[in-house]
Amino acid sequence: MPKEFGRNRRVAQFIKQELSILIQREFPLSQFGMITLTNVDVSPDLKNAIVYFTVLNNTDSNEMLVNELNAQAGHFRHEIAIMMTSKGVPVLRFKYDESIERAQRLTDIIESVSHPEDDK
Repeated sequence: MPKEFGRNRRVAQFIKQELSILIQREFPLSQFGMITLTNVDVSPDLKNAIVYFTVLNNTDSNEMLVNELNAQAGHFRHEIAIMMTSKGVPVLRFKYDESIERAQRLTDIIESVSHPEDDK
């Protein structure tokens, strides 16, 4: 079982690295902002991968960006298949990673509670 875990991790890292280059090349910064891949989860059978991303300079078009990335997922998969040496390439699905925004909200709440005299 540990070998499988190691392989999943290596495949996920490879996909993340190559996708980040492809996305930078094919998605203009002016339209969507800077897209950052935060994580790639590959299923144990290596057939599916969920790619989590976040956007700097967010223009509140996350839903449109998710749809656009998922529409291009087949193209990205094809490009990765050319670079990858394994037989199969996981099917890619993109999801917006809200963990950074959640962390910022929690930080703001904690700061507001710890410094209540600043509001007076």
